[in-house]
Amino acid sequence: MTPANDPRDHDGQRLRQAMHRLGRDPALRHELLALLRRAEDRIDLPGAVRDEVTGPIADALHDEHDRYEKTLADGTRFRFLFRTKIARDFLMSEHEHPSHVWEPQTTRLLLKLTQPLDADVLVGGAYFGDQAILLARQLQARRRRVHCFEPNPEQATMLAENAQLNALDNVVVQRAGLWSRSDVRLKLDGFDSFANAVDAAPGDHEAFQTVSIDDYRAGHGLRLGLIQLDIEGAEFQALLGARATLAQDRPDIVFEVHRHYVDWSGGLHRTELCRYLQDLGYALYALRDFNSHREMGQRPIELVPADKVYLDGPPHGFNMLALREPERLHAADVRIVEHVSPKLLAHKDPALHHPLDGLP
Repeated sequence: MTPANDPRDHDGQRLRQAMHRLGRDPALRHELLALLRRAEDRIDLPGAVRDEVTGPIADALHDEHDRYEKTLADGTRFRFLFRTKIARDFLMSEHEHPSHVWEPQTTRLLLKLTQPLDADVLVGGAYFGDQAILLARQLQARRRRVHCFEPNPEQATMLAENAQLNALDNVVVQRAGLWSRSDVRLKLDGFDSFANAVDAAPGDHEAFQTVSIDDYRAGHGLRLGLIQLDIEGAEFQALLGARATLAQDRPDIVFEVHRHYVDWSGGLHRTELCRYLQDLGYALYALRDFNSHREMGQRPIELVPADKVYLDGPPHGFNMLALREPERLHAADVRIVEHVSPKLLAHKDPALHHPLDGLP
């Protein structure tokens, strides 16, 4: 054991404890976070400064019970727990009142798809409402609802709180999981937004029930115009349980794929998930985006056809778009590109990992 007066801190425990104690003072924590944001403009590092330097320091100031409230430029208010990169990067946003919470181009695409919509929306993995709340605000005047599935009880509570905070009566919160069939007992394995669904043992108090999209739609008499899924590898199972919905309502779909769960070594368009949607008449595109918070201004939403996506690199994930009428993409704010990565990364090869218009 290292003596208390020994300046060495081989495992970093004393430093972590010291940083956490500093973070217990909200005013001091605010000043330290502001200092970290300024430091990001001055550190010359051939890598991701947020991930390697300032982010870990910000994390050390917090614990998972710390709560924040932040307001977007359009007046949308969010309360959230400091857990994972989503909360951290939102908190450390460039602007005091930013345009979005997480994944700028995904958020813009979802709002674009929802803007003309006269049907309900279903969101699997709604978290604290980082995108679902924005969709609900856009749909409220048309009296259309956003049906949110979030089995994490703490995040589901935060989601309901954010709906109330924004005076939204069209957010339906379901503390259930989406799966290929209903009444399966699953539980979350992992921490917060990184948790994936696994089988639950009998009597497990953390278990939750599943529901298929087809059963939920039929049981509530819905017509769905958009489905968004970010459920850590359960996307295929959820879509298998939506076959009737996809055939009859023909909703647009925005969903995540990740190399940990989808084997795309033979080509993304040849994966079982993509072939399933293609057989139902969908055209598929990878969506180029930052897996973070970053202002993108009015840069076009860049989409890569599923058979022309650059996929090399370590295991990673990204969002995809599936829709039945690709001609709808012929708009000034959408650009079809080829042979580039869907992962926008400021510190990687610009030819593969930067927007065609360059970094903002």
